[in-house]
Amino acid sequence: MLRWKRVQRRAGIRIANNVPQEERRPKRRDEKVVTKLHQDTFQQTRGSADELIGIWRSTIGARSTADSVFCGLIKGTLAGLLLILFVQAGIAQQASVASATTTNTAGPAKLQSDRTSVSKGLAAGGDTRYRIGPGDVLDVRVARAPELSREAVRVDQGGMIRMPMLTDDIPAACLTEGELAQNIAKLYLKYKNDPHVDVFVREFQSQPVAVIGAVKGAAQFKLQRRVRLLELLSFAGGPTDSAGQNVQIVHAGGAPLCEKMNNEAAGDGDGAAFVSYRLSDTLRGVPEANPFVQPGDIVSLPLADQVYVLGNVLRPAAIPMKEPLTVTRAIAIAGGTGPSTKKDKVRIIRQLPGSTAKKEIYVDLIAIEKNKAEDVALMPNDVVDVPISGTKSILRSLLGTIVPTVSQLPVRVIP
Repeated sequence: MLRWKRVQRRAGIRIANNVPQEERRPKRRDEKVVTKLHQDTFQQTRGSADELIGIWRSTIGARSTADSVFCGLIKGTLAGLLLILFVQAGIAQQASVASATTTNTAGPAKLQSDRTSVSKGLAAGGDTRYRIGPGDVLDVRVARAPELSREAVRVDQGGMIRMPMLTDDIPAACLTEGELAQNIAKLYLKYKNDPHVDVFVREFQSQPVAVIGAVKGAAQFKLQRRVRLLELLSFAGGPTDSAGQNVQIVHAGGAPLCEKMNNEAAGDGDGAAFVSYRLSDTLRGVPEANPFVQPGDIVSLPLADQVYVLGNVLRPAAIPMKEPLTVTRAIAIAGGTGPSTKKDKVRIIRQLPGSTAKKEIYVDLIAIEKNKAEDVALMPNDVVDVPISGTKSILRSLLGTIVPTVSQLPVRVIP
Protein backbone atom coordinates (compact mmCIF):
# COMPACT_ATOMS: atom_id res chain seq x y z
CA MET A 1 0.00 0.00 0.00
CA LEU A 2 2.82 2.40 0.84
CA ARG A 3 4.54 1.62 -2.44
CA TRP A 4 1.34 2.31 -4.27
CA LYS A 5 0.98 5.70 -2.69
CA ARG A 6 4.58 6.51 -3.42
CA VAL A 7 4.04 5.63 -7.09
CA GLN A 8 0.93 7.75 -7.15
CA ARG A 9 2.72 10.69 -5.70
CA ARG A 10 5.54 10.36 -8.24
CA ALA A 11 3.08 10.13 -11.09
CA GLY A 12 1.05 13.07 -9.75
CA ILE A 13 -2.09 11.04 -9.14
CA ARG A 14 -4.20 12.02 -6.15
CA ILE A 15 -7.07 9.86 -4.75
CA ALA A 16 -9.94 11.56 -3.07
CA ASN A 17 -10.39 10.64 0.53
CA ASN A 18 -14.11 10.30 0.16
CA VAL A 19 -13.86 7.53 -2.43
CA PRO A 20 -14.83 4.16 -0.98
CA GLN A 21 -12.07 1.71 -0.25
CA GLU A 22 -13.36 -0.71 -2.84
CA GLU A 23 -13.33 1.92 -5.57
CA ARG A 24 -9.95 3.21 -4.57
CA ARG A 25 -8.19 -0.08 -5.06
CA PRO A 26 -8.16 -1.04 -8.71
CA LYS A 27 -8.15 -4.53 -9.88
CA ARG A 28 -4.96 -6.54 -10.13
CA ARG A 29 -4.65 -6.12 -13.86
CA ASP A 30 -5.14 -2.40 -13.67
CA GLU A 31 -2.52 -2.19 -10.98
CA LYS A 32 0.06 -3.78 -13.19
CA VAL A 33 -0.72 -1.42 -16.07
CA VAL A 34 -0.57 1.66 -13.89
CA THR A 35 2.60 0.53 -12.18
CA LYS A 36 4.34 -0.09 -15.49
CA LEU A 37 3.14 3.28 -16.83
CA HIS A 38 4.49 5.18 -13.87
CA GLN A 39 7.74 3.31 -13.89
CA ASP A 40 8.28 4.30 -17.53
CA THR A 41 7.38 7.89 -16.69
CA PHE A 42 9.77 7.86 -13.74
CA GLN A 43 12.59 6.48 -15.85
CA GLN A 44 12.02 9.13 -18.52
CA THR A 45 11.91 11.88 -15.92
CA ARG A 46 15.03 10.58 -14.26
CA GLY A 47 16.83 10.43 -17.58
CA SER A 48 15.82 13.99 -18.39
CA ALA A 49 17.01 15.11 -14.97
CA ASP A 50 20.34 13.33 -15.47
CA GLU A 51 20.71 15.07 -18.83
CA LEU A 52 19.93 18.45 -17.27
CA ILE A 53 22.38 17.82 -14.47
CA GLY A 54 25.06 16.85 -17.01
CA ILE A 55 24.40 19.94 -19.08
CA TRP A 56 24.52 22.11 -15.97
CA ARG A 57 27.77 20.53 -14.81
CA SER A 58 29.36 20.95 -18.24
CA THR A 59 28.20 24.56 -18.35
CA ILE A 60 29.57 25.26 -14.91
CA GLY A 61 32.87 23.64 -15.83
CA ALA A 62 33.17 25.62 -19.06
CA ARG A 63 32.26 28.84 -17.27
CA SER A 64 34.83 28.18 -14.57
CA THR A 65 37.44 27.52 -17.22
CA ALA A 66 36.51 30.72 -19.05
CA ASP A 67 36.59 32.70 -15.81
CA SER A 68 39.97 31.33 -14.92
CA VAL A 69 41.30 32.14 -18.40
CA PHE A 70 39.81 35.64 -18.27
CA CYS A 71 41.27 36.30 -14.83
CA GLY A 72 44.62 35.09 -16.04
CA LEU A 73 44.51 37.44 -18.99
CA ILE A 74 43.59 40.39 -16.74
CA LYS A 75 46.36 39.58 -14.28
CA GLY A 76 48.89 39.27 -17.07
CA THR A 77 47.81 42.59 -18.61
CA LEU A 78 48.05 44.40 -15.26
CA ALA A 79 51.47 42.91 -14.59
CA GLY A 80 52.66 44.07 -18.01
CA LEU A 81 51.34 47.60 -17.44
CA LEU A 82 52.99 47.82 -14.03
CA LEU A 83 56.26 46.60 -15.50
CA ILE A 84 56.09 49.26 -18.23
CA LEU A 85 55.34 51.99 -15.64
CA PHE A 86 58.25 50.90 -13.45
CA VAL A 87 60.62 50.90 -16.42
CA GLN A 88 59.50 54.39 -17.51
CA ALA A 89 59.78 55.72 -13.95
CA GLY A 90 63.30 54.35 -13.70
CA ILE A 91 64.29 55.94 -17.00
CA ALA A 92 62.81 59.29 -15.95
CA GLN A 93 64.55 59.11 -12.59
CA GLN A 94 67.87 58.40 -14.26
CA ALA A 95 67.31 61.28 -16.68
CA SER A 96 66.44 63.70 -13.86
CA VAL A 97 69.45 62.63 -11.84
CA ALA A 98 71.67 62.97 -14.91
CA SER A 99 70.27 66.42 -15.69
CA ALA A 100 70.64 67.49 -12.07
CA THR A 101 74.21 66.21 -12.04
CA THR A 102 74.94 68.06 -15.27
CA THR A 103 73.34 71.20 -13.88
CA ASN A 104 75.29 70.91 -10.67
CA THR A 105 78.53 70.30 -12.52
CA ALA A 106 78.10 73.17 -14.96
CA GLY A 107 75.96 75.18 -12.53
CA PRO A 108 78.22 78.13 -11.75
CA ALA A 109 79.05 78.76 -15.41
CA LYS A 110 75.40 78.48 -16.44
CA LEU A 111 74.23 80.71 -13.59
CA GLN A 112 76.98 83.19 -14.40
CA SER A 113 75.72 83.42 -17.97
CA ASP A 114 72.17 83.86 -16.66
CA ARG A 115 73.38 86.67 -14.41
CA THR A 116 75.11 88.32 -17.36
CA SER A 117 71.92 88.19 -19.44
CA VAL A 118 69.95 89.58 -16.51
CA SER A 119 72.39 92.45 -16.12
CA LYS A 120 72.00 93.26 -19.80
CA GLY A 121 68.28 93.58 -19.29
CA LEU A 122 68.97 95.71 -16.24
CA ALA A 123 71.09 98.07 -18.30
CA ALA A 124 68.06 98.74 -20.49
CA GLY A 125 66.45 100.49 -17.49
CA GLY A 126 63.03 98.89 -17.71
CA ASP A 127 63.22 96.84 -14.49
CA THR A 128 62.96 98.60 -11.12
CA ARG A 129 63.09 95.47 -8.92
CA TYR A 130 65.78 95.26 -6.25
CA ARG A 131 68.92 93.46 -7.34
CA ILE A 132 70.96 91.59 -4.77
CA GLY A 133 74.45 92.96 -4.29
CA PRO A 134 77.62 92.44 -2.22
CA GLY A 135 77.02 92.89 1.51
CA ASP A 136 73.33 91.95 1.49
CA VAL A 137 72.16 89.36 4.05
CA LEU A 138 69.76 86.70 2.72
CA ASP A 139 67.43 84.04 4.13
CA VAL A 140 67.17 80.93 1.93
CA ARG A 141 64.39 78.47 2.82
CA VAL A 142 63.73 75.11 1.16
CA ALA A 143 60.23 73.80 1.88
CA ARG A 144 60.15 70.52 3.86
CA ALA A 145 63.95 70.38 3.86
CA PRO A 146 65.41 72.26 6.82
CA GLU A 147 68.77 70.60 6.26
CA LEU A 148 69.04 72.45 2.94
CA SER A 149 67.81 75.81 4.26
CA ARG A 150 70.06 78.53 5.59
CA GLU A 151 69.55 81.86 7.32
CA ALA A 152 71.70 85.02 7.42
CA VAL A 153 73.66 84.23 4.27
CA ARG A 154 75.89 87.20 3.45
CA VAL A 155 76.75 87.92 -0.17
CA ASP A 156 80.51 88.28 -0.51
CA GLN A 157 82.27 91.02 -2.44
CA GLY A 158 82.34 88.85 -5.53
CA GLY A 159 78.56 88.50 -5.46
CA MET A 160 78.59 84.79 -4.45
CA ILE A 161 76.95 82.74 -1.67
CA ARG A 162 77.41 79.21 -0.34
CA MET A 163 74.66 76.67 0.39
CA PRO A 164 74.60 73.25 2.13
CA MET A 165 75.32 70.13 0.04
CA LEU A 166 76.67 72.24 -2.85
CA THR A 167 80.40 72.33 -3.45
CA ASP A 168 80.49 75.38 -5.73
CA ASP A 169 79.61 78.98 -4.92
CA ILE A 170 76.33 80.29 -6.29
CA PRO A 171 76.18 83.66 -8.10
CA ALA A 172 73.73 85.97 -6.33
CA ALA A 173 74.65 89.52 -7.34
CA CYS A 174 72.53 91.28 -9.97
CA LEU A 175 69.66 88.80 -9.43
CA THR A 176 66.25 89.36 -7.88
CA GLU A 177 65.00 87.22 -5.01
CA GLY A 178 62.85 85.12 -7.35
CA GLU A 179 65.64 84.58 -9.90
CA LEU A 180 68.09 83.41 -7.24
CA ALA A 181 65.45 81.05 -5.78
CA GLN A 182 64.94 79.44 -9.20
CA ASN A 183 68.69 78.92 -9.66
CA ILE A 184 69.06 77.30 -6.23
CA ALA A 185 66.07 75.03 -6.91
CA LYS A 186 67.75 73.78 -10.11
CA LEU A 187 70.91 72.90 -8.18
CA TYR A 188 68.95 71.01 -5.49
CA LEU A 189 67.20 68.75 -8.03
CA LYS A 190 69.99 66.25 -7.38
CA TYR A 191 68.89 65.83 -3.77
CA LYS A 192 65.15 66.57 -3.82
CA ASN A 193 62.34 66.16 -6.33
CA ASP A 194 60.72 69.46 -7.28
CA PRO A 195 62.27 71.57 -4.49
CA HIS A 196 60.45 74.77 -3.55
CA VAL A 197 62.93 77.53 -2.61
CA ASP A 198 62.21 81.01 -1.24
CA VAL A 199 64.82 83.79 -0.93
CA PHE A 200 64.32 86.90 1.20
CA VAL A 201 66.65 89.87 1.72
CA ARG A 202 67.03 90.29 5.46
CA GLU A 203 69.40 93.29 5.41
CA PHE A 204 69.85 95.74 2.56
CA GLN A 205 73.52 96.70 2.71
CA SER A 206 74.70 96.77 -0.89
CA GLN A 207 73.16 99.99 -2.18
CA PRO A 208 73.84 103.02 0.06
CA VAL A 209 73.53 106.49 -1.47
CA ALA A 210 74.04 109.91 0.11
CA VAL A 211 72.51 113.33 -0.57
CA ILE A 212 74.43 116.40 0.60
CA GLY A 213 74.56 120.12 -0.10
CA ALA A 214 71.68 122.54 -0.51
CA VAL A 215 68.86 120.14 0.44
CA LYS A 216 66.46 120.36 3.35
CA GLY A 217 67.27 116.91 4.74
CA ALA A 218 70.77 115.72 3.87
CA ALA A 219 71.12 112.04 4.75
CA GLN A 220 72.32 108.60 3.69
CA PHE A 221 69.77 106.19 2.24
CA LYS A 222 69.85 102.41 1.80
CA LEU A 223 67.90 101.53 -1.28
CA GLN A 224 65.54 98.55 -1.41
CA ARG A 225 64.75 99.10 -5.08
CA ARG A 226 66.02 101.12 -8.00
CA VAL A 227 65.36 104.85 -7.53
CA ARG A 228 65.71 107.76 -9.93
CA LEU A 229 67.44 111.01 -9.07
CA LEU A 230 64.26 113.10 -8.73
CA GLU A 231 62.68 110.61 -6.32
CA LEU A 232 65.85 110.56 -4.22
CA LEU A 233 65.84 114.37 -4.00
CA SER A 234 62.23 114.25 -2.83
CA PHE A 235 63.23 111.85 -0.04
CA ALA A 236 65.87 114.42 1.00
CA GLY A 237 63.23 117.16 1.24
CA GLY A 238 64.03 118.89 -2.03
CA PRO A 239 66.47 121.74 -2.77
CA THR A 240 66.69 124.82 -0.60
CA ASP A 241 66.38 128.40 -1.80
CA SER A 242 70.15 128.71 -1.95
CA ALA A 243 70.61 125.70 -4.26
CA GLY A 244 72.43 126.35 -7.49
CA GLN A 245 71.57 125.53 -11.06
CA ASN A 246 73.22 122.13 -11.17
CA VAL A 247 72.98 118.79 -9.39
CA GLN A 248 76.14 116.72 -9.28
CA ILE A 249 76.54 112.92 -8.90
CA VAL A 250 79.82 111.38 -7.85
CA HIS A 251 79.99 107.62 -8.47
CA ALA A 252 82.13 107.00 -5.41
CA GLY A 253 81.41 103.28 -5.46
CA GLY A 254 82.89 102.89 -8.93
CA ALA A 255 81.08 101.04 -11.67
CA PRO A 256 78.32 98.65 -10.51
CA LEU A 257 79.13 94.96 -10.47
CA CYS A 258 76.54 94.22 -13.14
CA GLU A 259 78.08 96.76 -15.49
CA LYS A 260 81.56 95.36 -14.85
CA MET A 261 80.31 91.96 -15.94
CA ASN A 262 79.04 93.46 -19.19
CA ASN A 263 82.19 95.54 -19.77
CA GLU A 264 80.07 98.66 -19.58
CA ALA A 265 81.86 100.26 -16.67
CA ALA A 266 82.25 104.02 -16.75
CA GLY A 267 85.78 103.79 -15.31
CA ASP A 268 88.31 101.34 -13.97
CA GLY A 269 87.04 101.72 -10.40
CA ASP A 270 90.14 103.54 -9.11
CA GLY A 271 88.73 107.03 -9.64
CA ALA A 272 85.22 108.35 -9.06
CA ALA A 273 83.22 109.30 -12.12
CA PHE A 274 81.49 112.69 -12.08
CA VAL A 275 78.22 113.64 -13.77
CA SER A 276 76.36 116.94 -13.66
CA TYR A 277 72.77 117.77 -14.66
CA ARG A 278 70.76 120.96 -14.73
CA LEU A 279 68.62 121.08 -11.61
CA SER A 280 65.70 122.63 -13.46
CA ASP A 281 65.64 119.72 -15.94
CA THR A 282 65.82 117.20 -13.12
CA LEU A 283 62.94 118.82 -11.26
CA ARG A 284 60.86 118.69 -14.44
CA GLY A 285 61.58 114.97 -14.79
CA VAL A 286 63.43 115.17 -18.09
CA PRO A 287 64.64 111.59 -18.73
CA GLU A 288 68.15 112.68 -19.71
CA ALA A 289 68.54 114.52 -16.38
CA ASN A 290 66.75 111.94 -14.20
CA PRO A 291 68.84 108.73 -14.22
CA PHE A 292 68.75 105.79 -11.82
CA VAL A 293 71.16 106.30 -8.95
CA GLN A 294 73.79 103.61 -8.44
CA PRO A 295 75.11 102.01 -5.26
CA GLY A 296 77.69 104.23 -3.61
CA ASP A 297 76.57 107.44 -5.37
CA ILE A 298 76.96 110.80 -3.66
CA VAL A 299 74.42 113.34 -4.86
CA SER A 300 75.45 116.92 -4.22
CA LEU A 301 73.51 120.13 -4.69
CA PRO A 302 76.10 122.91 -4.50
CA LEU A 303 75.13 126.35 -3.36
CA ALA A 304 74.34 128.74 -6.15
CA ASP A 305 76.92 131.23 -7.33
CA GLN A 306 76.27 134.56 -5.75
CA VAL A 307 76.39 138.25 -6.58
CA TYR A 308 76.60 140.92 -3.93
CA VAL A 309 74.52 144.09 -3.95
CA LEU A 310 75.49 146.86 -1.54
CA GLY A 311 75.40 150.62 -1.23
CA ASN A 312 72.28 152.73 -1.32
CA VAL A 313 69.72 149.90 -1.49
CA LEU A 314 67.02 148.96 0.97
CA ARG A 315 68.29 145.42 1.70
CA PRO A 316 71.95 144.85 0.86
CA ALA A 317 72.45 141.09 0.43
CA ALA A 318 74.17 138.25 -1.36
CA ILE A 319 71.84 136.99 -4.09
CA PRO A 320 72.12 133.38 -5.35
CA MET A 321 72.30 133.07 -9.13
CA LYS A 322 69.77 130.31 -9.79
CA GLU A 323 69.29 131.70 -13.28
CA PRO A 324 70.80 134.44 -15.44
CA LEU A 325 70.72 137.72 -13.55
CA THR A 326 71.04 141.34 -14.69
CA VAL A 327 72.04 144.41 -12.72
CA THR A 328 68.58 145.96 -12.65
CA ARG A 329 67.03 142.68 -11.46
CA ALA A 330 69.66 142.26 -8.74
CA ILE A 331 68.96 145.78 -7.44
CA ALA A 332 65.22 145.05 -7.52
CA ILE A 333 65.76 141.88 -5.46
CA ALA A 334 67.73 143.96 -2.95
CA GLY A 335 64.68 146.21 -2.45
CA GLY A 336 65.49 148.89 -4.99
CA THR A 337 67.53 152.05 -4.72
CA GLY A 338 67.24 154.37 -1.78
CA PRO A 339 66.78 158.16 -1.89
CA SER A 340 69.58 160.35 -3.20
CA THR A 341 70.96 157.52 -5.37
CA LYS A 342 73.34 158.46 -8.13
CA LYS A 343 71.77 156.15 -10.73
CA ASP A 344 74.06 157.07 -13.58
CA LYS A 345 77.14 155.86 -11.72
CA VAL A 346 76.23 152.34 -10.56
CA ARG A 347 79.43 150.36 -10.45
CA ILE A 348 80.03 146.64 -11.07
CA ILE A 349 83.26 145.23 -9.65
CA ARG A 350 84.27 142.02 -11.44
CA GLN A 351 87.25 139.82 -10.77
CA LEU A 352 89.00 138.60 -13.89
CA PRO A 353 89.21 134.78 -14.23
CA GLY A 354 92.56 133.30 -13.29
CA SER A 355 93.95 136.46 -11.69
CA THR A 356 93.50 138.77 -8.78
CA ALA A 357 92.95 141.81 -10.99
CA LYS A 358 89.57 143.49 -10.88
CA LYS A 359 87.58 145.31 -13.50
CA GLU A 360 85.07 148.10 -12.93
CA ILE A 361 82.02 148.53 -15.15
CA TYR A 362 79.78 151.59 -14.82
CA VAL A 363 76.09 151.30 -15.57
CA ASP A 364 73.55 154.09 -16.17
CA LEU A 365 70.28 152.93 -14.65
CA ILE A 366 68.42 155.95 -16.03
CA ALA A 367 69.44 155.08 -19.60
CA ILE A 368 68.46 151.44 -19.05
CA GLU A 369 65.06 152.50 -17.72
CA LYS A 370 64.52 154.58 -20.86
CA ASN A 371 65.68 151.70 -23.10
CA LYS A 372 68.61 153.75 -24.28
CA ALA A 373 71.17 151.26 -22.97
CA GLU A 374 71.32 147.50 -22.63
CA ASP A 375 70.94 145.87 -19.27
CA VAL A 376 74.21 144.28 -18.13
CA ALA A 377 74.30 140.57 -17.26
CA LEU A 378 76.06 139.76 -14.04
CA MET A 379 78.71 137.09 -13.54
CA PRO A 380 79.25 134.95 -10.44
CA ASN A 381 80.86 136.85 -7.55
CA ASP A 382 80.15 140.28 -9.10
CA VAL A 383 79.79 143.15 -6.66
CA VAL A 384 77.16 145.80 -7.48
CA ASP A 385 77.79 149.10 -5.72
CA VAL A 386 74.92 151.58 -5.80
CA PRO A 387 76.38 155.02 -4.95
CA ILE A 388 74.71 157.99 -3.33
CA SER A 389 75.03 161.61 -4.50
CA GLY A 390 77.94 163.42 -2.74
CA THR A 391 76.16 166.71 -1.85
CA LYS A 392 73.01 164.97 -0.85
CA SER A 393 74.95 162.46 1.21
CA ILE A 394 76.64 165.35 3.14
CA LEU A 395 73.31 167.01 3.85
CA ARG A 396 71.82 163.68 4.93
CA SER A 397 74.76 163.02 7.21
CA LEU A 398 74.42 166.49 8.78
CA LEU A 399 70.73 166.00 9.29
CA GLY A 400 71.40 162.62 10.76
CA THR A 401 73.76 164.21 13.27
CA ILE A 402 71.80 167.39 14.13
CA VAL A 403 68.34 165.88 14.48
CA PRO A 404 69.24 163.43 17.26
CA THR A 405 71.12 166.23 19.10
CA VAL A 406 68.16 168.61 18.94
CA SER A 407 65.82 165.89 20.12
CA GLN A 408 67.94 165.42 23.22
CA LEU A 409 67.81 169.13 24.31
CA PRO A 410 65.62 169.96 27.31
CA VAL A 411 62.24 171.48 26.56
CA ARG A 412 61.32 174.65 28.47
CA VAL A 413 58.10 176.55 28.51
CA ILE A 414 58.21 180.33 28.18
CA PRO A 415 55.35 181.95 30.05
